[in-house]
Amino acid sequence: MEIDKTTELRASVKLVNDRLKFSGEVLNNNPVEIDYISPLGDNDGYTSLELLLLSLSSCVGSAVLTFLRRMQKEISGCEVNARGIRNTSHPTGFKTIYIDFVINSSDVTMDDFDKVLKLAEDSYCPVWAMLKGNVEIITGCNIVKHK
Repeated sequence: MEIDKTTELRASVKLVNDRLKFSGEVLNNNPVEIDYISPLGDNDGYTSLELLLLSLSSCVGSAVLTFLRRMQKEISGCEVNARGIRNTSHPTGFKTIYIDFVINSSDVTMDDFDKVLKLAEDSYCPVWAMLKGNVEIITGCNIVKHK
């Protein structure tokens, strides 16, 4: 039975060693190794919080690029870098996440970026929406101009 990814997602993780290493899979995609840091794990894969940073980065990056392209902006490259600052007491999730964009473009302005980032934050990035109110998210952007 085909799953409609717009309304339902399924993921599965399976323990692969005698510590805390899991292999995770979503549908028919390549597996992802998930582990914990020493001494509980072997630090042999992404941690769950690292995967959250990747999810947020790709989600907000996809939304920003989609809207810039709809504005007919020329994009020759984009990099999204995220850094999470963890709480010092349990649960040690993120208290602050910094997201920095590097956009290579001849015609994108900071006003363009601010406009599409606001759309991503308010309406189009589900990962950001789930974190909002629980984690402070601070963004920045460097637009590298070229001809």
